[in-house]
Amino acid sequence: MGNIISSFFISLDGVVESPDQWHFPYWNDEMGAAVEGGMQSAAAMLMGRKLYDEWSSYWTTTDADPDIARTFNELPKYVLSNTLEKAEWANTTIISGDVAAGVRELKERIDGDINMSGSATTVRWLLANGLLDRLNLLVHPIAVGHGQRLFEDTPTHPLKLVTSETFQTGVLNLSYVPDTAG
Repeated sequence: MGNIISSFFISLDGVVESPDQWHFPYWNDEMGAAVEGGMQSAAAMLMGRKLYDEWSSYWTTTDADPDIARTFNELPKYVLSNTLEKAEWANTTIISGDVAAGVRELKERIDGDINMSGSATTVRWLLANGLLDRLNLLVHPIAVGHGQRLFEDTPTHPLKLVTSETFQTGVLNLSYVPDTAG
C-alpha cells in the first residue's frame, strides 16, 4: 500500500508560497540530503492542477536541471483535477470525478511512497479526507510576512511529531503523521 507524503519548505510564520524568494540562503548539504532522500523514495508523485501546470511547463524544458528533470519526467505522476482534460507531461494520469475514491484506489495500487512537494490546497484537502500519511516540513528560521500559508481557514488537524532534526542553518526538519487519537 502506498503512503502519501507531502513535503514543504515553510517559514516560521507558516508561509509556503514562493520559497524561491526566501529559502535558498538556508540550503546546505544537510538539506540537500534530506530532499534527495525524499526524491529517491518516491514510487510516484501526486499534485494538484496548479502545481502540475507549473511543473509540467518547467521540468520539460532545457532550463531545468537535467538530473532532477529526468527523475520527475520518468516517475508516474497523478494530478487531482476535475478541470484538466488531457495531461501532456509524460507518465501523467489525471484523477477526476470522485477524487477521494480515486486517491484511495491509487494508495491501494502503489507500493511505496507517493510524494508531493507543494500543493498546499491539495494537502489541506487530503488531510480533511484522511488521505495524507505524513507531512514533512523544513521550517526555515525566517518570518516572511506575506504569501499563502500551509494552513489557512482549515479545521483542526491533530498531528504527531515522529522525527525531528536541526540543521546547522537553524532549519528544522520535522515529520508529522495524523494523530488519530488526538
